[in-house]
Amino acid sequence: MSRVLCAMSGGVDSSVAALLLAEAGHEVVGVFMRNGVRPAVDAAGATAARAAERSCCSASDARDAEAVAARLGVPFYAIDYAQEFGRIIDHFADEYRRGRTPNPCVLCNQDLKFGHLFSLADAFGADAVATGHYARSVGGQLRRACDADKDQTYYLFGVARGALPRARFPLGELTKAEVRERARAAGLATAAKPESMEICFVTSGDYRDLVRTRGGAGRPGRFVDRDGQTLGAHGGVGLFTIGQRRGLPALGAPHYVVAIRPDAGEVVLATADGLAGRSATVRAVNWLVDPPAGPLRAEVRIRARMAPAPARLIPLDGAAGSVELCFDDPVRAITPGQAAVFYRGEVVLGGGWLD
Repeated sequence: MSRVLCAMSGGVDSSVAALLLAEAGHEVVGVFMRNGVRPAVDAAGATAARAAERSCCSASDARDAEAVAARLGVPFYAIDYAQEFGRIIDHFADEYRRGRTPNPCVLCNQDLKFGHLFSLADAFGADAVATGHYARSVGGQLRRACDADKDQTYYLFGVARGALPRARFPLGELTKAEVRERARAAGLATAAKPESMEICFVTSGDYRDLVRTRGGAGRPGRFVDRDGQTLGAHGGVGLFTIGQRRGLPALGAPHYVVAIRPDAGEVVLATADGLAGRSATVRAVNWLVDPPAGPLRAEVRIRARMAPAPARLIPLDGAAGSVELCFDDPVRAITPGQAAVFYRGEVVLGGGWLD
């Protein structure tokens, strides 16, 4: 048995991860990561409260995590990561102003949960770091969870390959229903707690509020069609993302954002057909297997909830860590700033950022 540092967010998943480790005889140390973000308060005080309930890392989440640790009889620490989260929040807002759509959960896993927490684990003399993600680490490989509906490997591609042998995912073999049943049977306070559905630092429930207050909404300008004809005016490119339909001019037929040109202040609109694409450049690729010497067949996700689609990956000459991604069939809304994650069956090969 070993000493394991378990990230406890105050939700049912990380609670059961700690429970399973303790039941297996490991010495568990629970850690809650404070993000330093205070909930936004509107005039009625209700909107912020509802958003906070659907997020993680709030003060009430810390209390829930501490209660679970006490129930399990394991030591518990709440650690201040406000500065580290601040860098992720600044990157989030800046990416929107650049016409890109960020994925802060990937960065949190890469830099904090499987970055800073490993340093903390060393300080505690812990052999491993565990989380409540639905994933599996087998023989140094990252593999998809047995419950395909809950699989979270899309958010974990950025974990360093060398860190995988020290990563523990106790929920990888379980379904969500089984996790809740384990929590109920153990009398954990989080057994019936709702899913965390919001980005933890977007406390108003609308990411645009954060972009506005964290440096502004970006360059204002025009809505245009693909021929450059003006369709209306907007208040800033940072308020839009590829595939967006709401908040656009009424044009008679449904239109979507198909491109964003931040330097020109242009948000390009088209009908649904304009969202289809087959290729993209993927940069800053993190390989979790030996990097390929040439073209590679894989299944690829460009969104967490999409089914992996067959594609070809072509390493780019003179661009270390970059590949050209070519799908066999068109896919919807290839979005700069989002992650592209590569699979072969249940094994995660790696991933990078859509450019």
